[in-house]
Amino acid sequence: MELPFISDKTFKSQNYTSHHLPKAEYDNCTFIHCDFSESYISNISFLECEFIDCNFSMAKAKGAILKDVVFDNCKLLGFPFHECNPFLISMTFIKTQLNLSSFFNLKLKATTFNTCKLEQTDFTNTDLSGSKFINCDLHQTIFDQSILEKVDFTSAHNLTIDPKKNKIKNAKFSKENALGLLSQHQIYIY
Repeated sequence: MELPFISDKTFKSQNYTSHHLPKAEYDNCTFIHCDFSESYISNISFLECEFIDCNFSMAKAKGAILKDVVFDNCKLLGFPFHECNPFLISMTFIKTQLNLSSFFNLKLKATTFNTCKLEQTDFTNTDLSGSKFINCDLHQTIFDQSILEKVDFTSAHNLTIDPKKNKIKNAKFSKENALGLLSQHQIYIY
């Protein structure tokens, strides 16, 4: 079944918690102050869309397509990115809350996370090569069997990464957050 095509539209202050966003392919659309919390965006395509001040907390996203999507000042608590369609998935996150979200087993090369909260977010088996975590809070964020080569962590904080369990070649760390590479070994530097 082919989805309807919706292009170049702006959606403002919509509440999709009681009536769900219609299944369609949304291209170059902007969503401002929309509430998707606990709603279903499963099997909906978002291509080159921008979400500004939107809430996606605990949304269901199985099979959703997110290609060249920007989340700006959004709330995505517990969002299951791992359930989205992995083909061509690409996103940018600005001032966004991603606590408890899952990026398990995704290829997210060159993804930018700018001033985001990623507390207890799961990046297990995720390829983040060349990504940037600019001024991000990574408290209890899970990096396990992840590819973190050439990732810029220089301004990230609360970082804990086990170098034995992740590929970190050419990753960038500040002197302060480099201590997060030692915490797994119960080594403390004062």
